[in-house]
This record gives sequence, C-alpha cells and structure tokens, in this order.
Amino acid sequence: MTTSISRRAALSAALAAASTPLLAQKTTTKPGTVPAGWPSRPLRILVGFPGGSTPDLVARTIAEPLGKALGQPVIVDNKPGAGGNIAADAVAKATDDHTIGVMINGNMTIAKLLNPATPFDPVRDLAPISLIGTAPLLLAAPANAPGANAMDFFAAARNAGNKWSYGSPGIGTVGHIGMELLKTKTNIDPVHVPYPGNPQVINAIISGQIQLALLPPGLAAQQVRAGKLKAIGVTSIARSPLVPEYPSLDESGVARGFQLEIWTAAAAPQSMPKPIVAKLSQLIADIARTPEVRQKLFAQGWQVAGTSAEGLANRVRNDTALLGGIIQMRGIKAE
Repeated sequence: MTTSISRRAALSAALAAASTPLLAQKTTTKPGTVPAGWPSRPLRILVGFPGGSTPDLVARTIAEPLGKALGQPVIVDNKPGAGGNIAADAVAKATDDHTIGVMINGNMTIAKLLNPATPFDPVRDLAPISLIGTAPLLLAAPANAPGANAMDFFAAARNAGNKWSYGSPGIGTVGHIGMELLKTKTNIDPVHVPYPGNPQVINAIISGQIQLALLPPGLAAQQVRAGKLKAIGVTSIARSPLVPEYPSLDESGVARGFQLEIWTAAAAPQSMPKPIVAKLSQLIADIARTPEVRQKLFAQGWQVAGTSAEGLANRVRNDTALLGGIIQMRGIKAE
C-alpha cells in the first residue's frame, strides 16, 4: 500500500513538473494587465436593433470617444432581430477579444427565462461592462381618460376590471412585464394587447383602442404635451429629471415602492480576458459621464449611470429576480 501511494505521488509530481513549461508558455501577460498590443484592430459594438433605434444611438454616441481613447476605430454593427437577442448571442459567442455589445434589459436578464430555447444564457455567457443609462417608464392613457389625478384613474381602472386593456411592444418586453407587476401592486386587471412597437401602442391609446400603457418618456411626453395623451405617472420612486413635470406613481400614493426602469448597457463575452473587460468598463463609464456625452444621452431619453462592471452585475441580478418572479407568477412565455 505504501509503495502504491509513493508511486502515485511520484507520478503526480512528474506530471506537474512536465506541465509547468507549457503553462508558462501560455501565460504571456501578468494577472490584471491588458495583453500587450490590445486592441490590435478595430473594436466592434454589436447592436440588436436597427439604425436610429435607442440602443443604436447610444452605441454611436460612445463609439467615437471610445475609439479615440483606444487608438483604434470603433465600428457599430447592427444585427437586428429577436428583440436584440441575435446580436446578444453573437456577442456571447465572440472569441476575438474585439467584440462587445450595447444591449437592453431583456438581453441581459430575462431572455432565457422567457424562452428556454434562447441560444445563450445572459448570466453564464455575458460579462457586464457598464450600465450606461436608465429611464423610468411613463404610464400613459387617452387624453379623455377618467379621473383628475392618479388616484381617481386607478379607481376607475379597478372598477373596469378586465374590460380595459393595455398595450405593449410585444410579449416579454419591459412594457408588458412591468404592467403585470403593476397589476399585482394595484389590483387592476386590464387585458394585454401586444403590438409591433411603441409607435403602434401610442396610436392605439390615442384612438381609444386601449386604455393605458407603460411607455418610454421620450416617446410619450411629446404626445402628452401635445394634448393627445394623459400622463398618469412615472415608474421611478421620485420624479425623473427626464420628465420632471409628472409625479411618480409612488409619490401619487397609488403604488408605493413601485420602481421600474428600462436601461441600456455594454457587455462582453465571458471569454474576454478580465483585464480587457476592466479597461473597457472604466473607459465607457468615464465617457458616459463626460458633460458632452451626458448631454447627448439625456437628449436621447437617458439618465446617465456610467457604472462599474460590478454595478451592472448587481443591476442584472436584481432585475432578473424582480422580472423573473413576475414571469413565473404569470406564466409569461415569449412567442
């Protein structure tokens, strides 16, 4: 027995000694340092939505200053489809260390929960870089909606039960899941009607086909100011600097503690070396907080966050738990 143990120990030592030169050859950079010569070519930012969309505008806003900081061009590459998940999957599978993505909430949180067939797992396959910007949603109704304030409106909504309906830009979107969350908080029960996008949702509210919807403030506020929609409240705890004239649902007393935001963020494949992710995180966060970029993002409808990778990772965990709970409770599945 002693001889057998000694032989195994000797064999293990020999294998360890034999592997040491190979490991030394593979390790060309010190831990925590960016590999020498990176970036060696242009950096690609994949966006899962068409040109002119909100994520596309965000990506293009940070691309130029990021390119200057890196000393290489930064190219925005649009790969629209599947609610941004086609591009997110391409990012997750990238192995060139020169590909990242600008994504929305759903791509980094609930994609796999909504559709188990989604070819990537946000938690397993994506490395958070930075939360770039956030925005609450604005609960909007037809201009002639009942009630002089949010309390009155929600009283009418409760009385209407499932005779009212609400719109969203599709099953599994934040506008859909967020309204289901609001229903649990306020005991209203409107029926969900999905549309191809938010412009169609707005048209449906204006024409009286539906009675309410959660909309990006940048889209809804202009219709409210034009007298075509009524603003019921925003989904942040306090008033939002994006639309400071409208109270929050918490402030109005109809949904205490209710907070829901849409957001856009940068992510990398998990395979990207951590020092590169850390460098990109610092650069993108710093760029987002510069006065010039902050102003541009604000005009696009974003409150600048510019967080660390850890800050984004925390947000991903929290939102996955919040929205994932509603998905399970309501049995929501993407089409």
